[in-house]
Amino acid sequence: MTQAPAPAASPRARTVRRPRALIAVLCAQVLLSACHATGVSPTGAVWPEPMPPEPTRTASPWPTNAVARTVPNFQAPSATHCARPIQTRDVPGFDLQQPASNPMRGHLAESRMERLREAHSKRADAGMALEHADAMPAPPPAPVAASPIAREAEPASILPMPPRQRPTPVQSLPVTAGMVDDNADFGEYLRFRERTQVAHRARDVRERYLLQVRNARGTVVPDAEVAVTAPSGATLWARTDAGGRAWLHPDAVDTTRSAIYEVAVRKDGRQTSAFLRRGQKSAVDVVLADSAAPARARLDLVFLIDATGSMADEIGRLKTTLRSIANEVAQLPSRPDTCFGLVAYRDKGDEFLLRSHDFTNDLGAFQGMLNALQANGGGDYPEAMNEALHETVHRLSWRGSGATRMVVLLADAPPHLDYGGPQYDDDMLAALGKGIKIFSVGASGLDKQGEVVQRQMAQYTGGRFVFLTYKEAERPSSGPGRETVHDVSNYSVQTLDRLIVRLVSDELAQLPKGG
Repeated sequence: MTQAPAPAASPRARTVRRPRALIAVLCAQVLLSACHATGVSPTGAVWPEPMPPEPTRTASPWPTNAVARTVPNFQAPSATHCARPIQTRDVPGFDLQQPASNPMRGHLAESRMERLREAHSKRADAGMALEHADAMPAPPPAPVAASPIAREAEPASILPMPPRQRPTPVQSLPVTAGMVDDNADFGEYLRFRERTQVAHRARDVRERYLLQVRNARGTVVPDAEVAVTAPSGATLWARTDAGGRAWLHPDAVDTTRSAIYEVAVRKDGRQTSAFLRRGQKSAVDVVLADSAAPARARLDLVFLIDATGSMADEIGRLKTTLRSIANEVAQLPSRPDTCFGLVAYRDKGDEFLLRSHDFTNDLGAFQGMLNALQANGGGDYPEAMNEALHETVHRLSWRGSGATRMVVLLADAPPHLDYGGPQYDDDMLAALGKGIKIFSVGASGLDKQGEVVQRQMAQYTGGRFVFLTYKEAERPSSGPGRETVHDVSNYSVQTLDRLIVRLVSDELAQLPKGG
């Protein structure tokens, strides 16, 4: 990928006198030499450990103030395998104790809320959990509350597999989609952001730098932990992708616009450091000591799905193509060891706010869980994407030690920006810190706000923006085609399942030989 020209240095950066900058660099180098043996960043950054989420913020114009931190708000990926029964966690979309006369959302009628309570009461008496208000088959037993971070050794909420169901009938017509890489055409992405003024959670990404990590033999080093720290202590966290690279946006976390940053990189006990100087044109090249490449590629793939009523066609199509996607991925040259995860979400007032299924390598069991998912609910336009992304990034058992981590987000609406709790911009920063790439898929009906949010998450984490296409852009019922309402150009069109396989293939093809 060709790096876009970096923006010109800021007035502040140009007025820094050379003697003062040289003294700062020399002092930093002395600190580095004193701290390398301990593995502690000289600026005080602490490598990933658990931390409470930072306070919520309201949407604001771009750029925005960011909270300076030296400790990340996430745990490093650490699971060793996914050979386990599916672990399911449900978060209800409504309060069972709430009086029927006071529904949580205006669009949810009192009669529907009563039916939900009655169904829950009857199933609870029979030892059953609420699954669907209008479900025909009885749902599986209720799960035990899961711990915040599920571990293999913990008896987290494990549900028996539901009866195998046939996929929901859908049109035989394929679902077509296009794709743009906003990091490959970064200038156009910035212009899109400037001309699309909608409410969103702003992070300043206008100035970016490419980090490339290799070993002494010149081989790329994937999944290396990265901490980019300003003198103020503000720290940007990242992990290199399968090609040993990461795009760094220091102003997303540091509003002081420091002239120099320390870039600390580590993997498998080996650590080194370099400097990032504001305005530099070249990539930040870091060399780590050699280590053995893993014998086999490891892929953690999550489908993060809006499961409200308008998503029936897209969900149905995914059900019918999952096995072909999995089979094609399994036949890629790297023959990846693949784990599948599923997080579905709706909104407050619906049967569930989110329903997550942790990673498993049992494709049959995973297909059964996907087949049981039905599109239902919704009401107002935004949905609970914030909560679902937080669940995906922080609660699933992502594997450590060299895994390639991908999220395919399939949605046709933006997140609620008026709810408290998790916010997508905080979690996209955490996703980069955990080495999770988000590939956002805009389904029919996605508006400009939704497009900005989806492209924002994909660009920051190194993913791509995918969008469904139709014969007539304004009329999804016109069938598959090449047209879209989104603000994109220069894209090719494939079926959605083929495009997902292509995205996985492109990622895994960057891995060094042997991995």
